[in-house]
Amino acid sequence: MLAAAPLLLGVTRWLKARLMGRRGASPLQPLRDLDKLLRKRPVLAENASIVSEAAPYVAFAACLLAAALVPSFSHGMAFAPFADLILLAGLLALARMALALAGMDVGTAFGGLGAAREMSFAAFAEPALLLSVLNFTILAGNTNLDLIAATFRDGALGLRVSLGLAAMAMLAVAIAENGRIPVDNPSTHLELTMVHEAMLLESSGRHLALWDYGAALRLTLWLSLIAAIFVPFGAAPAGSGPLAWAIGLLAWLLKMGVLCLALAWFESAIAKMRVFRVPEFLGAALLLALLGAALLFVSTGLA
Repeated sequence: MLAAAPLLLGVTRWLKARLMGRRGASPLQPLRDLDKLLRKRPVLAENASIVSEAAPYVAFAACLLAAALVPSFSHGMAFAPFADLILLAGLLALARMALALAGMDVGTAFGGLGAAREMSFAAFAEPALLLSVLNFTILAGNTNLDLIAATFRDGALGLRVSLGLAAMAMLAVAIAENGRIPVDNPSTHLELTMVHEAMLLESSGRHLALWDYGAALRLTLWLSLIAAIFVPFGAAPAGSGPLAWAIGLLAWLLKMGVLCLALAWFESAIAKMRVFRVPEFLGAALLLALLGAALLFVSTGLA
C-alpha cells in the first residue's frame, strides 16, 4: 500500500484530466514530486514552534498505522487482530488534529481559516463515521474490520436498506476526509475556498512531502476500506499461500482501478459546492447513518 498510494493518486489525477479533455500529467508525477521534496530541507517561519516540526511526522505515522489496519489483498494479515474500526477512526482523527495544529501554529490567517473549517467539518464527519461503524458492528457482531469483511464476503446478510444508508454516509465521509470535490478541491490554491491546502501553505521540503504522502495514503486506505467492506471478493483467505496472494493482489489492484475511475468521473461531472454548504452535505450523511442505525435496531429487535 505504501508503494501504491502515490501511484493511485497519480492515476486518479490522470483519469480526471483525460475525462475533462486534457492530456494530464503522468501517473508517476506524485512519485517525482515526493522525491524532489524529500531532497529539500524544510523552511520554517520565525515564530513556528515544535508543533510545526512534529505535526508532519505525527500525521504521517497516524496515516501509516491506519493504512496498515485496512485489509488489502489478503485477510489475516499481520495487523488483522488490531484492525478495529474504532481505532481506525481515532487514528484518522489524530492525523486531522495534527494538521489543524500545524495550520494554526504559525498564526497566519489562511492557516487558521483552514483549521477552523477542517474542525467544523469534522464535527459532522466523525459522528457519521461512527454511526456507520455501528451499523457494520451490529451486522457482523464485531468491530474488527477483518471479521466484518469476512462476514460481508460470505453473503449471509443479504441486501439491507440500513446497509445502503450506511454505505452512502461512509462515501460522503470519505469524500470529506480526503478533501475531494464537492467538499474541497485538492488542486486549487484559491484562498477563499481552500480547506486542506490552506493549512499547508507554510510547509515545505520534506515536511510537505510527508503531508502529501499522508494524503495519498489516506485516499488509498479509504478506497481499500470501501472495497474491503462493500466489495469483499477476491481477497486471499487467511493462511493462504503465494498463489492466492498473487490472485488477491490482482483483484485488489482491479478494485482500486475501478474506484479511481469512479472517483475521477464523479469529480469531473460535479462542481465544487460552497464552503458554507459543506456542513449541510455532512449533516445529510449523519442523518443517513443515524437512519440506517435506527432501521437496523428495529429490524434486529434491539430497540
